[in-house]
Amino acid sequence: MELIKVSQISKIYGNDENGVKALDNVSFTVNKGEFVAITGPSGSGKSTLLHILGGIDRPTEGDIWIEGVNLKTMNEKKLSIFRRRQIGLIYQFYNLIPTLDVEENILLPLLLDKQQKDERYLNELIETLGLENRRRHLPSQLSGGQQQRVSIGRALMNHPAVILADEPTGNLDRKNSAEIVALLKEANKKYQQTVIMITHDEQLALQCDRILYLEDGRLK
Repeated sequence: MELIKVSQISKIYGNDENGVKALDNVSFTVNKGEFVAITGPSGSGKSTLLHILGGIDRPTEGDIWIEGVNLKTMNEKKLSIFRRRQIGLIYQFYNLIPTLDVEENILLPLLLDKQQKDERYLNELIETLGLENRRRHLPSQLSGGQQQRVSIGRALMNHPAVILADEPTGNLDRKNSAEIVALLKEANKKYQQTVIMITHDEQLALQCDRILYLEDGRLK
């Protein structure tokens, strides 16, 4: 079942004369439950593509449909709500709220959306992430690997349509990197969670269902 359709996306920064084309006529689809890696050299447009997929940035040209909804048709308010409910974002540097504990950081998407928490699912997530003994710890009391586990839990908490992971292992050592990818794979299989991950690590990319290679803003 097709979950995401990207059609002829281009992104130009700056004006026509001095503009920089970050993406050049990119098209692809992602099925529900797929784990897709996006890889390529630095400056190839990977993060730009991920930000456009997440509704953080808008393309200069082209369309993106997620669950049949064209993101281009949404105003900023509707796009913000859609992003909060349907997109789970995981970054390299965790982006946790320093004054919130582990459980509160995981629940943040629900709190922002004024939704009730599912206690059973919360407990299941915390157990799966191996954070049972860290529920009341602040981010400053956690290791880098533990902080990234919290960010994965936060991304999964509201059952989004897709998880977008931007170099989620870029700030971690090899052991923690392997554990984070294993957790993403478990979420992909256990919850049929669609995951799109940017990575420079070829070994991690090979663990995904499919690899998209970007170079100079184009899919190769």
